Amino acid sequence: MARINAYLNFAGNTEDAMNFYKSVFGGEFTVFQRFGEIPGGEKMSDEDQEKIMNISLQMSDGSVLMATDALESMGQQLIIGNNFHLSVQTASEKEADAIFEKLSSGGQVKLAMNKAFWNAYFGMLVDKFGIQWMIAFDYPQPGNNN
Repeated sequence: MARINAYLNFAGNTEDAMNFYKSVFGGEFTVFQRFGEIPGGEKMSDEDQEKIMNISLQMSDGSVLMATDALESMGQQLIIGNNFHLSVQTASEKEADAIFEKLSSGGQVKLAMNKAFWNAYFGMLVDKFGIQWMIAFDYPQPGNNN
């Protein structure tokens, strides 16, 4: 069964924002990755390398608040209204494909479903109503029986 979480975009202050949300909601950061840590990140400016590529705040109820810094150097422009995605975590690639296909009908595919370097099956789209979606299936980690 799919689970929907919020994925927020910030203009360079993701770390501050997420620390604030952690102080409000509690929970723990389960992912904290800077752009400098990703493949090719060493080619970015020092300033961009320090920005947040992905951060996840796991809440006690099982929901996750995720975020990233929008990088102007990558052509990303943050505008109120495009500063969030709804992120769907699926139980399988098959479920991810089915949800992606239905949501993208009449909309615009931004990134087709594909295997990502962070060990996930991932795609992005804007539906016909203008809502931004991220669809993901996380592959099991080696040695993890979950």
